[in-house]
Amino acid sequence: MTDKEKDFELIRQIHTVLILHFIEGQKQSDIAKALNLSTSKVNRLITQGRRMGMVKIDIETPFQTLMDLERELAQATSLVDAVVTPSVSGSVDTTLQQVGRAAANHLVETLRDGDVIAITGGKAVSAVVESLTPEQSFDVTVVPLTGGVQGKYYTDVNHLAMRMADRLGGQTMLMHAPLFAESQQQRDMLMEVASIRDVLDLARRANVALVGIGSIEPECSSYYDLHPVPDADRKMLVGMGVVGEFLAHLIHSNGAVSNYALNSRLVALPPGDLAQCARVIGVTAGPLKVQPITAALNGGFLDSLIVDEETAKAVLEEMEGTQNVA
Repeated sequence: MTDKEKDFELIRQIHTVLILHFIEGQKQSDIAKALNLSTSKVNRLITQGRRMGMVKIDIETPFQTLMDLERELAQATSLVDAVVTPSVSGSVDTTLQQVGRAAANHLVETLRDGDVIAITGGKAVSAVVESLTPEQSFDVTVVPLTGGVQGKYYTDVNHLAMRMADRLGGQTMLMHAPLFAESQQQRDMLMEVASIRDVLDLARRANVALVGIGSIEPECSSYYDLHPVPDADRKMLVGMGVVGEFLAHLIHSNGAVSNYALNSRLVALPPGDLAQCARVIGVTAGPLKVQPITAALNGGFLDSLIVDEETAKAVLEEMEGTQNVA
């Protein structure tokens, strides 16, 4: 038999094995039995087929546009990665629920036993917590990044921390302090209380920080659930160039923390301290969050962003417009 004939017989045998394994889904042991080969021989034929370029994998997704948006966001910003979900026309709440599910899956996929998870309050983080359905328990510790506000389920960060720890099978350390102190002096005193200081020190070293990103312009913004302000003050904030809220701090479009009196009374980790966390994941949705997201990105506060499609497109347009103006 000539070398050419030997090559043909080998290629045909490899082809047969590859078809049975990759197309028909048979196990290597079943193929070996059917072809009177050893399992190790079948394994070598598959390996040889791969080396010869006979195996090509082509993956198609109906959500390719979303994957493209994720890549564009990462390339246009300092983000390590992004997750973009479909937007639900006419329903910000349903869109936020989808973003919450995506963020919950993303979090569970990357968690490890021993991790510390630091979280803010807010509707987006609440959506993540309610979507957590891990198939296993994780030995994690969940801590707040801010003091809490009583009244609504999503403003009470201690409640969300306990819910997250319960769903993940971990434990929590609570921060028994209000989000806003009565004065800067009282705030400074609270920040030195051992139990509060310990929680914030642990939050600074978190493996994962899960944070919401808030808007401040419309009267219905969640920020005013945290601290109601008169309409005149709300307009003044906009006039000062404040575009969003991050860790309850009012921030400008460049990510700088505003020189506003309420910021000095916050019992919360400063945004800049998040740089000490291993990974910071921003979660948000809706057209009102475009400028706040852009500000958080300009401040370099985020490593990952989980957001809906329409908002992601608008953020890219906003950033492109800012660059063109510059």
